[in-house]
This record gives sequence, C-alpha cells and structure tokens, in this order.
Amino acid sequence: MEELRDIVVGLEQRISVYKGRLQDLEKKRGRLDDEIATIKKYLELAETLHRVEADKAKLATLSAQTVTDEKGTRPQQMADVPDQSREILLGRSKFVGMSVPEAACVILRDARRSMHAKEILQRLLEGGIRIKGKTPLTSVATSLKRDPRFKKVGPNTFETQDVKLIEAV
Repeated sequence: MEELRDIVVGLEQRISVYKGRLQDLEKKRGRLDDEIATIKKYLELAETLHRVEADKAKLATLSAQTVTDEKGTRPQQMADVPDQSREILLGRSKFVGMSVPEAACVILRDARRSMHAKEILQRLLEGGIRIKGKTPLTSVATSLKRDPRFKKVGPNTFETQDVKLIEAV
C-alpha cells in the first residue's frame, strides 16, 4: 500500500514539474511571437522603403529625359515627388491604395483576434487611410458588415472569416 502511495506522490511531483515547464515554454512562445511580429513589421517597412527609393530613382531618370515641342527642345516638367520616407517610418502609409475592407483584413489578421470598429478605425487612420463622411466609425462598421470576409462577433466587433480564395484558371 505504501508503494502505491509513493508512486502517486512521485507522479504528482512529475505532473507539477511538467506543468511548470509548460508554463515556461508558453511564456517563451509569447515572447517569440512578439519578436516575430516586430520583425515582420520591420521587413514590411524595409520593403516599402525599397519600393519608394526605386520609384524615386525611376522618376529621376524620367526627369532627365527631354521633350520636344514646336519651339524646340526643353526639359520635361516633372511634378515634385513628396518625400514618403518619413510617412512610411511613422507608419502612416501602410494602407495607402487599399480599400477599407482590404486594410481592415490586414489589421485583423495581424492582430489574430476580434476587434471593435473603433480600434480598427484608429489603426486605419494611423496607416494612412482617409475615411470620408461625417461618421467614420459608422462607415467602417458598415463596410465590414457588408463584406463577406468579416464576421460580426459582437456590437461593432469583427473578426476575419476563414475564406478560401479560389483562383481562376
């Protein structure tokens, strides 16, 4: 009988050790997930800056070209290119060129959780999306309600649907 009691005590100790180890590993995984998210943001920033600088180089090449008119040759007038690097570094042009639902989809996938429309709106504005209308919050919520990529999980709270995209052949 005492042997069984010793076995039970030994197993309880092992269980305790395993639970402690599991908690430690879960904490490490959380830190790694945070680090991965940070690295992804830096990578996205670097790729965006690379595209901006490549576009600037193309524009510089184009501005060196000349255009002829009936009076002769004159330099081509190029519009000033705004310096987007500062906006990109501040994260203000992350979603430029995207629709509200497209950008919201990126936000929700990055967050890996459901979010209230108010928080989504804030991140859209920080990312460079301009929302027209008198009530931007309502505009965002309405556009997400109408888009099949999103599922409403609470009052003005949304998450992404697991929609599989079918490619046209």
